[in-house]
Amino acid sequence: MRYYLTTAIAYANNKPGLHTLYEVIGADAIARWRRMRGDEVRFLTGTDEYSVNIAVRAAEEGMTPKDFVDAKVALFQASEAKLLISPDRFIRTTDHDHSKAAQEMVRRSFAAGDIYLGVYEGWYCPNEGFRNADDVVQEGGGTVCPNHPGIALQWLSERNWFFRLSAYQERLEAWLSQEPSPVQPEFRRNEMLGFVRQGLADFSISREGGSWGIPFPIYEDGASALKSDGTADPSAGTIYVWYDALINYLTGAGFPTDALGAPWWPADLHIIGKDINRFHSVFWPAMLWSAGLEAPKRIWVHGWLLSRGERMSKSRGNFLDPDDAVAALGADGTRFVALREVPFDRDGEVSWDSIVRRYNAELANDFGNLVNRATTMASRSFPDAPAPRASSESPLGSAWEATRRRAVSALEQNLLHEWLGELWDFVGMANKFVDSEKPWELAKAAKSGDPVAASQLRDTLGDLLESCRLIALYAAPAMPVTAAKIWSLLGRDWPYDESGRNGPPLDVVGAWGAAGPGGRLGSPEPLFPRLEVETRDAAAD
Repeated sequence: MRYYLTTAIAYANNKPGLHTLYEVIGADAIARWRRMRGDEVRFLTGTDEYSVNIAVRAAEEGMTPKDFVDAKVALFQASEAKLLISPDRFIRTTDHDHSKAAQEMVRRSFAAGDIYLGVYEGWYCPNEGFRNADDVVQEGGGTVCPNHPGIALQWLSERNWFFRLSAYQERLEAWLSQEPSPVQPEFRRNEMLGFVRQGLADFSISREGGSWGIPFPIYEDGASALKSDGTADPSAGTIYVWYDALINYLTGAGFPTDALGAPWWPADLHIIGKDINRFHSVFWPAMLWSAGLEAPKRIWVHGWLLSRGERMSKSRGNFLDPDDAVAALGADGTRFVALREVPFDRDGEVSWDSIVRRYNAELANDFGNLVNRATTMASRSFPDAPAPRASSESPLGSAWEATRRRAVSALEQNLLHEWLGELWDFVGMANKFVDSEKPWELAKAAKSGDPVAASQLRDTLGDLLESCRLIALYAAPAMPVTAAKIWSLLGRDWPYDESGRNGPPLDVVGAWGAAGPGGRLGSPEPLFPRLEVETRDAAAD
């Protein structure tokens, strides 16, 4: 099965915060899980690089816009590499094939009669683009964009090309009303239905003048504005940044080289933040239909990371640095805590204190201690990992299949916090099993020659090692390095490559006892060293 998933592309104006990369971490986990299932996956993420503000910022720093975004993109790629993000393509809106795709979309909508010339008059956010009158706020005597506090809006009046969104009102309402909805969670679908039912206004898809942007490909009479040598006539203007940015998903699917984006289009899953839901769930499907293409199969809308009730952002100064988090928690620790601490379907309050508490409680204490105790006791008593009992004879084996089903169900619904929560409930069961079975007492009795204790010790430790194997396997999309390390401790070869490919289907090796007996046990080592300092104002760094 082919599976194409994307994140929103990040605005390349600064170093990313953890809140910026949160959805990328989540998408990477979904991509890894899909690969481990045996799907043929294409995972796309990247950067949005055209805007008036970027051109202004570059000039202020004495740089060309391209040199400016190159430097910022390098910061994104470095932070994502530290977090083990494994995209099949990191797309940039400055990529040549993306320019071709955006221009082709303009041509198709023009041919369909869905774009026309008009005059735009209204607010413009240098960081984001045109704002509706009901999408601005008053702050300090000025009008600002709610997503970019402190940045004054500009009042613009200019002649632009418009997209005829109003022509798609009935089709959008029908599309959004499907069950199951293509936009999820359901309450986010309902927000978009409410917006559509209020009546849709056409929106601008071009800007006058300026050179930082994808050249608009047609003149007012419909003739091509692109010269035979591939250069453009600047008098035709540029493609509006939001219209261009959305098209990156098609570019990543191979459009327009393959006119339908086959075999990857339509996208199986777009993962986006709630602040850009309108662009993706209303504007984007209409743009695709206008071009003769299908709408995405599913759009997942997550919430914001909050600090003291406010959205985390660079402009507010209340962000967490992902590089600092990786330095303290490791890549796997950071990935796990981000997905476990913040629900993937709504807003979540987060702080450095809460991150460290979660890391210490669930990784250092619960799971790390379970693996350490199980492998240490097993290596002292057996040269090779003892096999688990049949699931029907083991309390943990009997519980595993239900845990696995619930975890997979949560993953399929993009409820990543619930996926890890189900697995960590099983971690708790395994730790209680250690306390109730007291393998240290069984080991002492076995050493004294008690054959019943020796048999019980083998069964107990076999069950615990199998529990560690399975938890590591199903948590691997969040903690890929740790999962492979645990399998090595258990005397097993990790069957997947660095991105989760080229191994057996997850459900084949994910059943209790499915992997057979383990081999020579490795030397136990702390997987998650406890962080002693639990209070740190990371936002102030």
